[in-house]
Amino acid sequence: MRIPVGRRERLTKLLSSPWWRGVAALVAGALPVFVFPAPGLWWFAYVALVPWLLLVRTAPTARRALLDGWLGGTGFMLAVHHWLLPNLHVFLIVVAALLGLLWAPWGWLVRLMLGGHPSSARAVASLAVLPSAWLMVELVRSWEGLGGPWGLLGASQWQVPFALRLAASGGVWLVSLLVVAVNTGAALLVAVPTARVPAVAGLCACAVAVGAVWLGSPGPGPSDGEFRIAVVQPGVVQGPERRFDRSEQLTRELSGRSPDLVVWGESSVGMDLAARPDLTARLAALSRAVGAEILVNVDARRPAGTRAGSADGEGGIFKSSVLVGPRGLTGDRYDKMRLVPFGEYVPARALLGWATSVGRAAGEDRMRGSRQVVMTVPDGRTGTAVHLGPLVCFESAFPDMSRRLVRDGAEVLIAQSATSTFQSSWAPAQHASLAALRAAETGRPMVHATLTGVSAVYGPDGERVGERLGTGDSAAAVYVVPLVHGTTPYVRIGDWPVYGALAVLVALCLTGVVRQIVRSLRRPAPAPPARSARTAHGSAVRPRR
Repeated sequence: MRIPVGRRERLTKLLSSPWWRGVAALVAGALPVFVFPAPGLWWFAYVALVPWLLLVRTAPTARRALLDGWLGGTGFMLAVHHWLLPNLHVFLIVVAALLGLLWAPWGWLVRLMLGGHPSSARAVASLAVLPSAWLMVELVRSWEGLGGPWGLLGASQWQVPFALRLAASGGVWLVSLLVVAVNTGAALLVAVPTARVPAVAGLCACAVAVGAVWLGSPGPGPSDGEFRIAVVQPGVVQGPERRFDRSEQLTRELSGRSPDLVVWGESSVGMDLAARPDLTARLAALSRAVGAEILVNVDARRPAGTRAGSADGEGGIFKSSVLVGPRGLTGDRYDKMRLVPFGEYVPARALLGWATSVGRAAGEDRMRGSRQVVMTVPDGRTGTAVHLGPLVCFESAFPDMSRRLVRDGAEVLIAQSATSTFQSSWAPAQHASLAALRAAETGRPMVHATLTGVSAVYGPDGERVGERLGTGDSAAAVYVVPLVHGTTPYVRIGDWPVYGALAVLVALCLTGVVRQIVRSLRRPAPAPPARSARTAHGSAVRPRR
């Protein structure tokens, strides 16, 4: 693509202004937001970073490249989390600016690898270095305390079959590497004519690698049974009592449809069941009526020093997946371990507690569970037991949690969620899409059950099963999922793309060190200083008087 000379000169003059360049970096960094639901332009992900790459490579100094990387990262975080603005207000800008700093070193690397007139060797290296550096940024910001893995580039490919097959081999990390590598190759094609051959070769290598994974990956394996799961979505109902009543009504409608399990969404029960035997009795009666156990989610305060408290007996507000059978509580319970920053707790509350005064941050920190739990439910038709791996809301974004559950024996993954606070935003659809990736990564069917939508179910290959329940639905639906006992390469091997990316960056650092050593060895030694000439009466510098 050739830009007319006059337009190129005007663009160069505009970007020479630090202010306009900063605005351009913010906008360029925000562009990838359109690859996620609700827009869902998954194909745009493969060129969405190109404007940002082209801008940073022209940075006049390394310091400016750091700044362009930071501003672009800030724009990216603001765009991806824009739906949090009504809750965090101005604090969202502070958080985005702090997290945007993670992209500053990436900007420096972009200028290092793509700036000026890169050689063929540097162009080829950039196809590995820049995706690896991006992946390190995604890994660091995936820490729960920094917001978790929301908006990973690989997650934008949740409905693309070849990307789901890649996820089964290397998780969402491998998909992110592919997306950034294609963007890097596209930037080389556009901006560096001398590097077009290696760029095309690199893009072809990506295509060959994807094809090899597609042909070589065995997939989730054959099914050895079916499991019928009913999802109950009450819709927008005010108050925990009315929400319980509506969920109870919808569950009774499942009588005669023979589900093996009924799943309610996050915070579907707003009272501690141990303190409300009347609610437990109603749930047990529902279980008998539909012929299946019910997985509810209790969002309530539990007293200290009880068996239902935390591991050390500490009381507080817990979010817990609780299994209820025909006889009442079965004893299977999972307490949410990873909490939403500011939504369920305030990190370093003594320092950041002021966030509660400018937005709807948590006024009281929720309590954490201590371990993941695999639950067991009977299969009424076969008489065998089926193992469930529960997750609560935000936890479905973490690949390691679903992987651990499957390694512990889970046959079906279940995420109970509630996004009613962000009902008319892009968040519900984005959250539901994460279940497709977790299903593909683990080779297990996954249920995403919510209070107000979007609820969806995905098979072990990540393909959607049945129709999803949207944000306008108040309904109960039954889904039939296959039971698969094989494991994917990702479950067996783990996060090998992360270690590979780290190895690439270590190799880059070592290469730089070796070059510096070789350069210093080749530099000629300085000539010895000339000896001062002396005379009989004194030196030439200070003649004797």
